[in-house]
Amino acid sequence: MSLSTIPVWSPATELQIGEVAAWGEAQLTQAIAAAQAAQRQWIRLPLAERQAFLMRIADTIDAHAEELAMLESSDVGKPIRAARAEVAGVAACFRYYAGALDKVHGDTITLDDGISFTFHEPVGVVGVITPWNFPLPIASWNVAPALAAGNAVLVKPATLTPLSTVRFGELVAGISTIPGLLQVVTGAGSSVGQTLINDPRIGKISFTGSTEVGQSILRASAATMKRVTLELGGKSANIVFADADIEAAATAAPWAVFDNSGQDCCARSRIFVERSALDAFVDTFVEATRALKLGDPSSVDTDLGPLVSAEHRETVRGFLDPSLRFAYRGEAPDGPGHWMAPQIVLDEDGNSRAAVEEIFGPVAVVIPFDSEAEAIERANASVYGLSGSVWTRDVARALRVSRAVESGTISVNSNSSVRVQTPFGGFKQSGMGRELGLEGLLGYTELKTVFVKTDD
Repeated sequence: MSLSTIPVWSPATELQIGEVAAWGEAQLTQAIAAAQAAQRQWIRLPLAERQAFLMRIADTIDAHAEELAMLESSDVGKPIRAARAEVAGVAACFRYYAGALDKVHGDTITLDDGISFTFHEPVGVVGVITPWNFPLPIASWNVAPALAAGNAVLVKPATLTPLSTVRFGELVAGISTIPGLLQVVTGAGSSVGQTLINDPRIGKISFTGSTEVGQSILRASAATMKRVTLELGGKSANIVFADADIEAAATAAPWAVFDNSGQDCCARSRIFVERSALDAFVDTFVEATRALKLGDPSSVDTDLGPLVSAEHRETVRGFLDPSLRFAYRGEAPDGPGHWMAPQIVLDEDGNSRAAVEEIFGPVAVVIPFDSEAEAIERANASVYGLSGSVWTRDVARALRVSRAVESGTISVNSNSSVRVQTPFGGFKQSGMGRELGLEGLLGYTELKTVFVKTDD
């Protein structure tokens, strides 16, 4: 029986650029069974062979890097420069976990009557549900460690942006000697995603997306006691003290919030600036934002592309209350495309919807503060805690504030959040569990203890 299809549209041209299959329950049932059989083969392979396969995936990504970057760019509306860098990061992720695969060790525990050993065993078959904003990178953050840990993987990309992930799945299938080890399953989250969540043969779900959907996955997973990793919403704080290099902080700030047109859960969209530095910061921030080029994602000169859909653009516009005070409002291109230019809001109290809720668009809110304690209190006055930055020349203050801010990742004098070698994840309603680093690999394992009696 042939499957129905789902059209895929370009956010920049509003033209259809492809279509993917809408998998049905029967096909998913078969896919999970195939994954179970593949996992049993995969885990019996020697470590060196598993490492070699992950390295072949990385080499295959490199060989098809431009193709994958173009798919990611046209699908998401992402500038081609950013897409190329992200694809390179995908290959690096597989190389990292190929190297980490044989570095996972258990413990030896000496007891009065024997010795216990701990082992990290694979979960079995895992489901990875990825978002529309960074489809291929976030897939790799989970597929690579899941395979390295000895699991089989089913990936469900977002219906808005599935093309690069589907092609990635085809490329991996072309070099794999174990059918079903990695499968890309497409369709609506309400059907395909829900089937993965409900099926007891799936040992773990990794989901990246909204907090609301993450909460529903957590509730549904309780029925089968399924393991979950949830990377959810964010409203990250960018705290700038007056003793910082204000020009550096302000020049970097546009990329911290407007990169990917603000469609980033790590976006540092709440910018807290010590009052004595406020004017200098805002002047430079506006100037640096004005220099960003919004336009054709396929051009290497483009900094910002469109938003992912017309519906999402309307949602973002809903935060721009006319009563807000704007320091800057950019101009969007004419013609087709879901364009929205950067907006910079000044909010004395930091209580507007724009300052409190996750917007997921190119809107920054600048909020003044008068003391270190106030900055920390305001930064923590959020249900989210994913990322954040602290800008200061005072090392003691940098450490003090970084420890006090309730976020999973804090950068000092920098706005970066993600490195493949270090764990990534959130506090509070920004999620649970960690991706990347060795912690990301261990998150795809179960800990087993084996006791050996040695006394007479």
